[in-house]
Amino acid sequence: MVTRIVPLVLLLLLVAIHAQLWAGRGSVGNVQDLRQQIAAQQAANAQARLANERLAAEVNDLKGGLEMVEEKARGELGMVKQGEIYVQVVRPAQR
Repeated sequence: MVTRIVPLVLLLLLVAIHAQLWAGRGSVGNVQDLRQQIAAQQAANAQARLANERLAAEVNDLKGGLEMVEEKARGELGMVKQGEIYVQVVRPAQR
């Protein structure tokens, strides 16, 4: 009787380990999903890194001279120096 119990217990352990491999945490499907999530996060990190580098370059330009500040003020705020005349050109809509 004991000789039949040991192989049965070993077989049950093997089945449990095999079920964990295919359906549980750390399963083949779960690992594939995690790899896809990692790839998506790495892509998002790369985009954020580029945006941060652009912003850092802009900050350095703003700290470095008044030309960048003047360009920003003229482009975004419509700044005009004393003695200048502001002319707005409206283009017709393209068809």
